[in-house]
Amino acid sequence: MSTDLLALGFFAFCGGLIDSAVGGGGLVLLPALLHTLPEFSLATVFGTNKVAVWAGTMSSIFTYLKRINVVWKLMIPTTISAFSFAFLGAMSVSYIPKDIMTYLVFFLLIIMAIYTFTKKDLGQTHANIQCSNKEILRGILFGGLIGFYDGVFGPGSGSFLLFLFVKGFGFDFLNASASAKLVNIGTFSAALLFFIPSGNVLWEIGGMVAACNIAGAITGSFLGLRYGSGFIRIFFLILLVFLIGRMGSTIFGEL
Repeated sequence: MSTDLLALGFFAFCGGLIDSAVGGGGLVLLPALLHTLPEFSLATVFGTNKVAVWAGTMSSIFTYLKRINVVWKLMIPTTISAFSFAFLGAMSVSYIPKDIMTYLVFFLLIIMAIYTFTKKDLGQTHANIQCSNKEILRGILFGGLIGFYDGVFGPGSGSFLLFLFVKGFGFDFLNASASAKLVNIGTFSAALLFFIPSGNVLWEIGGMVAACNIAGAITGSFLGLRYGSGFIRIFFLILLVFLIGRMGSTIFGEL
């Protein structure tokens, strides 16, 4: 068990580093938790994972906020929508077929990777966001959809948010990464409002994993701010290829 915990700590560090820079760290950490805790229910594993990623995201967001001008007029309604639907998603965790969700996420990741690779200038400049009612409604809609997904399943939600802010609103990758963190804090908090009262958190393991996730998140935020949008774009593409390969091996290995 001690060897498993050491491995879990390593994956938590890597997940925090990846999540802080480009999102998607949950697809590194969650499989490690499932492997280490096979005797516990899916809800308990998800709840323990949410504690770790919440702590990691909280530790990195303040570093970003010192350097990034957040578009609060857009972020507040988007985060509220994501928070509300994440809570509904967490409540629905036992009722949504995971196979359907896995296939959907797999194909969306492929589309995101192809689009980001072909659009060389995507996310390199930061547009002056006007935040009309149209942009705010779009933020509420997609924030709700991604929030619900985060509550039900979760891994990759940060990557979807990052892509949304880059493609949908014209953010550069650095500003999009910081904005995605804000929304994720809302979705993680909402999910924990369900998982904690229902007793679906292993606090001792969750505390250890959270500490390692925080260390990774601080490292990732330093790298993101140090090397900027170009670095985050490359890191984002590498992550998407990794996630596609990992999910693809799981899906097609079961066929």
